[in-house]
Amino acid sequence: MLEVAVADGLIARNPTARVKAPTVRPRRQLFLTAEQVSRLADACEERQLGTGVLVRFLAYTGLRWGEAVALRRSVINLDQRRVRVKESATEVSGRLVWGSPKTHEARTVIMPRFLAVRMAAHLEGTAAGDLVFIAPRGGPLRTSNFRRDVWAKACEVSGMPVGLLVHDLRDTAASLAISAGASIKAIQRMLGHASAKMTLDTYGSLFEEDLEDLADRLHNRFREADVTHTRPSDDKVLHFPR
Repeated sequence: MLEVAVADGLIARNPTARVKAPTVRPRRQLFLTAEQVSRLADACEERQLGTGVLVRFLAYTGLRWGEAVALRRSVINLDQRRVRVKESATEVSGRLVWGSPKTHEARTVIMPRFLAVRMAAHLEGTAAGDLVFIAPRGGPLRTSNFRRDVWAKACEVSGMPVGLLVHDLRDTAASLAISAGASIKAIQRMLGHASAKMTLDTYGSLFEEDLEDLADRLHNRFREADVTHTRPSDDKVLHFPR
């Protein structure tokens, strides 16, 4: 903005020209296994009805907390397992501010079948305009109340990593999807990232863990395609001169 102001002649020079940007530190990430998600969800459900399906929903769809809080029954198609994400609720100074998702673009997320079944039971008897996840006394969920009344104790009794955040369920969704073979573009669409580069910058290390498995699968594909040719055994250990 200041560079544009200089170009337009509004200011003589850019006062931030010699200011160095702070070092960007890698964001801490915690990834849960599917078994850990189940334990955590069960522990949450014991403390507040409906929060078990919420935890599973966040861990298997990758929605942000504010996007899940803002969901209404009308945007969920249980038959097709689709969730239309087009609104978010952010808690600011004790009140909820409603708006569009972080990237300002609506997206559609597809639920695994097991989750759609649980969501169907959770949504039984609700009307189109009803919120999907609500507080014990009605109304939208509040982050601070959920952390205090449900999350903290549930993490403790279920043996979760110290410092686990609700946002880590979004990272967990990416991790579970990648381990199931999802492409970077599929992860981008699921999480609602603005670009595949953003997704790769955030979760690229998880793809690196699959490189050995990829090499083995390429080896098997080669063997299947090359069965008609005579060749030395490609299963033996190779020793190359240094």
